[in-house]
Amino acid sequence: MASQEMWQSPISPGLSWYQATVGERPTYPALDGSRTADVVIVGGGYTGLQAAYNLAKSGVSVVLIEACRFGDGASGRNGGQLGTGQRWWPEKLEEKIGYERSKALFDVAEAAKRHLIDFAREHQIEIDYVPGQLNVAHKASYKRDYYENAEIAALRYGYPHLSFMDEEETQERLGSKRFHCGVRDVGTGHIHPLKLLVGLARVAANAGAEIFEMTKATAIRQSGGKVTIETERGTITAERALIACNGHIGDLESVTASHVMPIRSFIGATAPLDGHPDVLPGGEAVADSRFVVRYFRKFGDGRLLFGGREAYTSDNPRDISEHIRRQIAEIYPDLKDIEITHAWGGSVGITLPRQPFVREVMPGVISIGGYSGHGVMLSNYCGKLYAETVLGKSSDLDLFTSLDIPAFPGGARMRAPLLFLALSWFALRDKF
Repeated sequence: MASQEMWQSPISPGLSWYQATVGERPTYPALDGSRTADVVIVGGGYTGLQAAYNLAKSGVSVVLIEACRFGDGASGRNGGQLGTGQRWWPEKLEEKIGYERSKALFDVAEAAKRHLIDFAREHQIEIDYVPGQLNVAHKASYKRDYYENAEIAALRYGYPHLSFMDEEETQERLGSKRFHCGVRDVGTGHIHPLKLLVGLARVAANAGAEIFEMTKATAIRQSGGKVTIETERGTITAERALIACNGHIGDLESVTASHVMPIRSFIGATAPLDGHPDVLPGGEAVADSRFVVRYFRKFGDGRLLFGGREAYTSDNPRDISEHIRRQIAEIYPDLKDIEITHAWGGSVGITLPRQPFVREVMPGVISIGGYSGHGVMLSNYCGKLYAETVLGKSSDLDLFTSLDIPAFPGGARMRAPLLFLALSWFALRDKF
């Protein structure tokens, strides 16, 4: 197998800055024959590995397979921002599902945040946590919404860590005049996602989970109270199965594929910004108000990690750097010629309402995914909650199974074209 410096993910384009700075990235064996277990897990991202760890440490026999290497999917290549709450602001979610359920989902997201940080500390995983996030508005008309968001979070949701930023403060904290106002969140932060993923795989293996890389599931069958996962290297038969493939579900399982759609997202890392101390002087991560979100942060040795170009097909741009540099220049004109040292992309699993998809898709088989760009904390916690469901310790996963997640319209043939048209329309609206 190629060295970690040269390894190119077969499912995600580009070599990431995370990969260049993760240190040791162990390899794990491929499946070498058939297995039986209590639980079989398909997908070795945050969701699958957290489930495997929490089951194995409780004495449940677990076999987990990953089609590529651990970290090749979104869990090892994402923007690294934890965020707060769900993908929707709580007051917007409240309008749809009521205060009680909205508050419960907000609280479980806060529990997810605490779990991630505590898990890394307990297992001595250095995730390079940096506190602070700025949510900023690219339209002046959003000012009232942002002001009320901070008030509502404190008064109705028990979250006192948000503060409204007027235009002057927003521009000072960003070092850019591109945005009109924002909300500062001192109760969250951002991390090195691949370091978390590598540590999580180690912890799961040490707990007794059998974890395998480079082992793709080719079929799933359920009969006689058993679940069988087929691969080219053997079969795995278990009492239960967790599908944790997210945006890489492919044609393995049709119900998930109809509800979770992959889109491509891309990130670039610049050279260190030694001559630009005005760019994010507080070190916070940033996410803006566009439907096609632009997310960025200064990280590591002072370089800018900038994500924002989405593609609604499986295609990859010929030059990721070119597109990312143009978007950086819109916010930071002085960086229009900045060197992009690393550029990469990957598939993000989204759902129509931008909420997680958690469902029993056949007897004994739960599928979890569709975090819609808000998955760093939620995916880790959903994996833990799945294990607690199996162990009979908690029913909190029901908060997600009860969400109304409709299928994408158009059937297998028309889903992608219709999504392309719809999301392109929203992207166009961002400009006006």
